[in-house]
Amino acid sequence: MVEYAVSCGDQTIISTTTALTAVATSGDDFIKSRIFTIRGVQVILDRDLAVLYGVDVKRINEQVKRNADRFPEDFMFHLSKEECLRSQIATLNMERGKHLKYMPYAFTESGVAMLSGVLRSSIAIDVNIRIMRAFVSMRKSLASIAPVLARMAEVERLQLEEKATRIADQHRNEERFDKIFKAMDGGDFPPQKVFFDGKHFDAFSFARKLVRKATKSIVLVDAYCDDVTLDILSQKRGCASLTIATSQKSATKFLTPIAVAKFNKQNPMLTVKPVAAFHDRFLILDGTELYHFGASLKDLGRQYCAITKMDAMFIPSIMGCICERKS
Repeated sequence: MVEYAVSCGDQTIISTTTALTAVATSGDDFIKSRIFTIRGVQVILDRDLAVLYGVDVKRINEQVKRNADRFPEDFMFHLSKEECLRSQIATLNMERGKHLKYMPYAFTESGVAMLSGVLRSSIAIDVNIRIMRAFVSMRKSLASIAPVLARMAEVERLQLEEKATRIADQHRNEERFDKIFKAMDGGDFPPQKVFFDGKHFDAFSFARKLVRKATKSIVLVDAYCDDVTLDILSQKRGCASLTIATSQKSATKFLTPIAVAKFNKQNPMLTVKPVAAFHDRFLILDGTELYHFGASLKDLGRQYCAITKMDAMFIPSIMGCICERKS
């Protein structure tokens, strides 16, 4: 890496030869690399101008002070420490193990044009032309990507709105499910049914909430089980045991010993019982609550179906049919 400036206290000392070599070697790319966007405008710092003009920073600052009326704030402004750190302007000094001892001045395009008039350097005119061209080139580059940035901002805005909508919908679903559970538990829900028609997320959320109610045991009677079924049941409390009474086909194809072993590593303990005595789907929680499902857990919400809370008096007969079958 070519070092264009040598720090000495609060000053930067540059020879004209070094400046010319830097500009000639790096060309307009070097100038462009020294243009930053700060406070919404493109600027170049006093230390970089010193390199380009072949003078030290002290002289630039002296000329600015002598001609203060020529440099209003839209031509030049003093950077804060936060702006230096945020823009990574202090990187060069940090690499040398030093911190900036003064905050640099930032010159806008108009400020650079004015500065070349007060410096009267032998290379100021040539360098100033190149700096002006670099500003124009950078402005064109930013203008060319402006539509892309606008589209990205619009996509981000839509994503945030969609996320906010999902959160709001989820909150409404939580409130609705809580009301349903209270109604079911309190006997204030005469039909004791919850209907879903094409509402996969709502149906699965409701099923998961039912599963999380159990504190001791869960018994699922469902002839058609697969990975989706296990995903729903994985939401159970860790202390609740789990029994699935299903068809021999589901037990052989999906609820294999390997699948059960993997499930039990995270969600113990699952037991699978092949049973052919049931056509309907039932969910028994803690041996005291009984729910009838109009569809298999894996198919909830695909078509119009209902979940009904039934009288617990039927639990012993259902459990009896399951226990009569061999594991």
